[in-house]
Amino acid sequence: MSIFDDPSVWLPLVFAGLMGLSILIYVVLDGFDLGVGILFPFAEDAEKDRMIASIGPFWDANETWLVLAVGLLLVAFPSAHGTILTALYLPVFVMLVGLILRGVAFEFRAKARAKRKDMWNRFFWIGSTMTSLAQGYMLGIYIMGLQQTWLTMAFALVTAVFLTVGYSFIGAAWLILKTEGALQRKAVAWAKGGVWGLVLGFGAISLASPAVSPRIFEKWFSFPEAVYLAPLPLMSLILVGVLWFSLRRLPAQNDHWSWVPFVTSCALFVLAFVGLAYSFYPYVVPEQITIYEAASAPESLMIILIGACVVVPTILAYTVMAYVIFRGKATELRYD
Repeated sequence: MSIFDDPSVWLPLVFAGLMGLSILIYVVLDGFDLGVGILFPFAEDAEKDRMIASIGPFWDANETWLVLAVGLLLVAFPSAHGTILTALYLPVFVMLVGLILRGVAFEFRAKARAKRKDMWNRFFWIGSTMTSLAQGYMLGIYIMGLQQTWLTMAFALVTAVFLTVGYSFIGAAWLILKTEGALQRKAVAWAKGGVWGLVLGFGAISLASPAVSPRIFEKWFSFPEAVYLAPLPLMSLILVGVLWFSLRRLPAQNDHWSWVPFVTSCALFVLAFVGLAYSFYPYVVPEQITIYEAASAPESLMIILIGACVVVPTILAYTVMAYVIFRGKATELRYD
């Protein structure tokens, strides 16, 4: 009998896939505009306007994927939603405050008088940094099975710092793609500094995941599972090499290869996400609740799936349209 003959099996898989896809797209897309905000203190005032112009058409669309992911968790896996958000209540609150502060600063800095603009620039940096640190902390606690001990909280603080550095790296890679001249040269220098934080962050998560769970250890190091997983670290090492090779040759004449750091860093995030998904499946709450135990009734999921078949392609089309329309280098920031 095929799994597609049993809705209680394939529907949770479909919604887990949609939720995972939404989280992945959010991390990559909102990651780079959060990273741009994190880099604000290292830029001159005129450069900050160009940095804002590089993310202006995209940042609100990027955050839509976070709303979609949380919404899917709520309606498709309600018991997991309650467990996860209860355990992560404080960092979720900090993240929301950061997102609100960042959004307000983004709009107000464009209309504030010159003497107030620096204040809103600082708020934009604070909001971006708060959001990144909160998301990294949540990732660390999630990997640790939502356990709140001194050891797990220390690991979560480490992942908070590394994810923030990772976001700053992908933000610098985005600026290499979208800017030119002095700002592009600065972005290359920022990326060279951030690539090591990105590598160390992925390494820390890779070491912690099998250490915290015998089940994950078994999935990683038993035969033939280890063979199936082997391409992920090998591909990651190759991509890190490509990153370092391309950064040493940028900026190049005629802007050749300016897309390589951003595309490569996106691929690294995708590989890291695939590794996490492989490790934790079939659990939606690590070592506690599987996607099948947390899923809503098949009848409810079927109705929700009909709505998802409309909503997800619409959001995807809107996102793609924004990136196609505003492709190319960021131009002068104007609000008239």
